[in-house]
Amino acid sequence: MRLTLQMLISHGRVARRMGLGPESRINMLRNILTGLVRHERIETTLARADEVRFYAEKLVDYAKKGDTDEKAMKMASFWLTEKDLVPKLFKVLAPRFEPHSHSYTRMVRIPNRQNLDRAKMAVLEYKGNPFPSLYPVRKENDLTLINQLLKGYREERAQQFAAKL
Repeated sequence: MRLTLQMLISHGRVARRMGLGPESRINMLRNILTGLVRHERIETTLARADEVRFYAEKLVDYAKKGDTDEKAMKMASFWLTEKDLVPKLFKVLAPRFEPHSHSYTRMVRIPNRQNLDRAKMAVLEYKGNPFPSLYPVRKENDLTLINQLLKGYREERAQQFAAKL
């Protein structure tokens, strides 16, 4: 009974605890977000990537308002620890996502870390980055039995359709 009650009641915890305290957590998120804006693709633990993803998308939402917007500039200067990345945010990332309304990032699970902690890992990236895709390109294989049967079925249907005309 105690376990189920503890699972159901949040006890005021809103965010994940990552680090020594709230200030440590914010600093870690700022550093990861700065790396994401600089490199447009980062590899980190799954929990950190999931947490940073929200802030990365919010930052692009604010950047789309333009560099003349005061709140957008405050958000950019707070979240980006390296100030040379602020122009990149407004001049590169914001125009790239101008036609999109949401979902600017992609998160892909990768194999667990191999050292002592075996942490779940993920790659977080902005869409449209210059790097090669993380997903392998699927090739159509015409030599499989199912594809051969489907090909024969399509040809047979095309002949039946041509005969009706």
